[in-house]
Amino acid sequence: MDVILLERVEKLGNIGDVVNVKPGFARNFLLPRAKALRASEANKKRFEANRSQIEADNAGRRDAAARDAKNVDGKSIVLIRQASNAGALYGSVATRDLAEALVAGGAQVTRNQIVLDKPIKALGVYDVKIALHPEVSATVKVNVARSPEEADLQAKGVDVTADMFERDNAGFTEAFDPNAEPGVVADEEPRAEG
Repeated sequence: MDVILLERVEKLGNIGDVVNVKPGFARNFLLPRAKALRASEANKKRFEANRSQIEADNAGRRDAAARDAKNVDGKSIVLIRQASNAGALYGSVATRDLAEALVAGGAQVTRNQIVLDKPIKALGVYDVKIALHPEVSATVKVNVARSPEEADLQAKGVDVTADMFERDNAGFTEAFDPNAEPGVVADEEPRAEG
């Protein structure tokens, strides 16, 4: 199905481009969200007549998004979550959690602007893209930790799960007896001969 793009769509095209997309993508995403028009002759004429207004509106939204991006770009948020000793979270961090944390920090972000390929399911520091406009994006650093102390360590570059594993292994030592026979359990106290 051919459509005329009313705004820039990533990996598809820019304003005014006539592109061929699958009908389901056009019906379910582009057309309901007013990102495109069907490429009929009447719509092409209508688009050309309103092209300057559409481009001016887009430029205004882009400028507002660029101002908002200054407040968001480079921001660091800390999320405290419960996790196993191996660093796996009990649950996950989704776009809703990130949006709530950013709004609490004073940013103007909605959850559909957060680009998260898959939910965060482990402790660590992640870079998350925020798409404020199709042409403007910002990056936020997300620090997921079990406690504020761990968050500080992770911010300094320490891998807390590896550090914890090393501490657990450092406390374990096994007594070695070079005279022991294989398969024999060592006695607690030496026996008196007699």
